[in-house]
Amino acid sequence: MNQQDHVFECFLADENATVAMGTKLSQVIDKGAVIFLHGNLGAGKTTLTRGVVKGFGHKGNVKSPTYTLVEPYELAEQHIYHFDLYRLADPEELEFMGIRDYFENNSVCLIEWPEKGAGMLAQADLEITMEYVESARKITISANTENGITIINKLKND
Repeated sequence: MNQQDHVFECFLADENATVAMGTKLSQVIDKGAVIFLHGNLGAGKTTLTRGVVKGFGHKGNVKSPTYTLVEPYELAEQHIYHFDLYRLADPEELEFMGIRDYFENNSVCLIEWPEKGAGMLAQADLEITMEYVESARKITISANTENGITIINKLKND
């Protein structure tokens, strides 16, 4: 199997399409996942996360945890943790907040700016890159693990 088989790409026309992609992603995650979110400020990482969280059944607001580092969503069927590490000064801070406890087998961890937590984060099942292409956004989802490959295959077959 070549590396391209482990990648899913598409274009998202607007905010609604980005939320819908997040919802679609939530529907193909069976047993939790660690997802790294890459992209410039305003590229749609939090918007995509909103779709994932709502796709799992959350009814309230989904806000960026820029100042709190993590926003937990403890749902009946799924624990979701949305991290925004943009303001993280030192990866060691993650150790003090008990970062390892968040990476349970059944949890979904969506991590914006993962490079700021280098050395402290679990391996990503998926790495998502969002970038502007003219007036749309291009999303590229790459698998790093067997779980990630399973998710990519379900996205492609959906």
